[in-house]
Amino acid sequence: MFSAFEWMMAIRYLRARKREGFVSVITWFSLLGIAIGVATLIIVMSVMNGFRGELMGRILGLNGHVNIYAPIGSMEDYDAKAIVVRGVKGVLSVSPLIEGQVMATATGQARGAVMRGIKSEDLRARPMLAGNIQAGSLDDFGADDTIIIGTEMARRLGVRVSDKITIISPSGQPTAFGTVPRMRAFRVVATFSIGMFEYDSSFAFIPLHSAQVYFQMPDAVSNLEVFVDDTSKTTEIGESIKAAMGEQARVFDWQKTNASFFNAIQVERNVMFLILTLIILVAAFNIISSLIMLVKDKGRDIAILRTMGATRGSIMRIFFIAGASIGVVGTFSGFVLGLWFSLNIESIRQWIQSVTGTELFAAEIYFLSQLPAKVDPMEVLATVLMGLGLSFLATLYPSWRAARLDPAEALRYE
Repeated sequence: MFSAFEWMMAIRYLRARKREGFVSVITWFSLLGIAIGVATLIIVMSVMNGFRGELMGRILGLNGHVNIYAPIGSMEDYDAKAIVVRGVKGVLSVSPLIEGQVMATATGQARGAVMRGIKSEDLRARPMLAGNIQAGSLDDFGADDTIIIGTEMARRLGVRVSDKITIISPSGQPTAFGTVPRMRAFRVVATFSIGMFEYDSSFAFIPLHSAQVYFQMPDAVSNLEVFVDDTSKTTEIGESIKAAMGEQARVFDWQKTNASFFNAIQVERNVMFLILTLIILVAAFNIISSLIMLVKDKGRDIAILRTMGATRGSIMRIFFIAGASIGVVGTFSGFVLGLWFSLNIESIRQWIQSVTGTELFAAEIYFLSQLPAKVDPMEVLATVLMGLGLSFLATLYPSWRAARLDPAEALRYE
């Protein structure tokens, strides 16, 4: 399609001489702009994908995919209802649960917490918790007055394994002298760290029978937590559970519970994609301006080539190759840089923090203790194709203008 002569002339025009130095500077800035735009888009999309994936993995690893509540109040006869739910297609496990807001105090410190009562065998069956125990052991969990807390909560309360913390419930105990807050001491048998600040700093787990006594819910639970085999089908499975249980339950899946949160992340992701695309677009306009200046500077050369027999198509292809080469090299450089940065982003963050002495990714703000990145091959391909496409489009007008140049007019004004 392109002859060796056209390639030779295009490469020659890209190697500017002294008097064409300004054109060369613009060309290099165009290439750099394309590279930075493509790299930035790959990095940001990878971080957004990683952030969403990590949050979803931790949220769904610690919380049920589907939650079942009684129509009113607490749920009684929960074991029989759990058997019914386990029979629904797609359901992996069902865990009776009691959940309540409490105040945890120790060593003069107090922290608000979410306390969950759960069976010891159900807790051990959750890899997100069982696989992230930092201190202590789950072997002792299940005895009366034992508790498991997050490492961040333990740090803030100043407690370690085998220490005791006092749990205070906002629902008081009625007495002849008024309402007295319910207080009970629990012994810490283990601490966990799942890498999500909100959970590590505010969640605590106690045995189900202890929770029933503490929250005054004998033979009852707050809800049933259901884990399914395919999280993308929780809505359909939830409908099947509701049909199996009839009017005896209210069913909520994770997509409904966290809809606003994940929708906000998706909107932010789409907006970032649009904004960063403009960087590539600006770089494409730089290609247009540099090629137009090159055409103007090479007007005499174009006229001589035309008088020597070069066709308009050949002239157009020469400048198309020149412009496309900038786009291809810039896009490939951005692809390599973006991919390398995304795959090593946590190491780069740690290095920058050690050099500057500042914290770039505070767990209290971003929920996660590490900066995640997940490279999506299809998104990377779309970014590369977009960079190449904009670059090729940017070369069309200058190439057409070079081909339309009249040799007589060009030589007349030289």
